[in-house]
Amino acid sequence: MAKQAVGLLETRGLACLVVGVDAMLKSANVELAGPMKQVGSALCNAVITGDVAAVKSAIDTGAAAASSCGEVVSAHVIARPDDAIEGVLPKDASAAARAPRK
Repeated sequence: MAKQAVGLLETRGLACLVVGVDAMLKSANVELAGPMKQVGSALCNAVITGDVAAVKSAIDTGAAAASSCGEVVSAHVIARPDDAIEGVLPKDASAAARAPRK
């Protein structure tokens, strides 16, 4: 895995997730791993990647920002995940669009 940590933020409602993701991306050197997803029952989540300290800082900041306008269901950091985790992470839509088609 190229990244050293994975962070997950799950909220009830898209608006507070957008607020949280905005805060995360502005607060630390992290990348959004693919699009934000709607899980169901108003649950939405986003996945970020980066080094361990940056992801931890971004998740803390994003969770605080999201909780100010809605409900944070879960905020979690996985430090140094196994390489197999790569298969379950969302794919970057722009990278998929640039990939040559077979």
